Amino acid sequence: MSTTETRGMALGIDTLDGLHWLGILCALVSAGVHLLIGAWFFPSTLGISFVLAGLGFVGAVALVLVDFHRRAVYAVGIPFVLVQIVLWYWVNFVGMGKSFPADMGTLDAVDKVAQVVLLAVLVVLLRR
Repeated sequence: MSTTETRGMALGIDTLDGLHWLGILCALVSAGVHLLIGAWFFPSTLGISFVLAGLGFVGAVALVLVDFHRRAVYAVGIPFVLVQIVLWYWVNFVGMGKSFPADMGTLDAVDKVAQVVLLAVLVVLLRR
């Protein structure tokens, strides 16, 4: 068998290539940022929304690792990431009147770079 067994769950990592791993890294970076910000604002509605978004990224990574309908994960991931980017821009630069990119913080920059790269990876993976 070409998959690795871990406590009864088969990992499908033998079919992952460098592009997959780049996407996984980007998703985990964004998950980490969202979970960190969520913890700062928890238990407010904003904090809960950040935690849920972070868990969404982690869940998607898990689904890809176990090779569970990867194409569907890519297809759902594209609008998920797009909504993240649009909401971030709308809340920060339209709603709060900040100046783009002058008012971007380090976490914002790290997260958005990871999300833009992830978005590109998802599009390429879906088109394969």
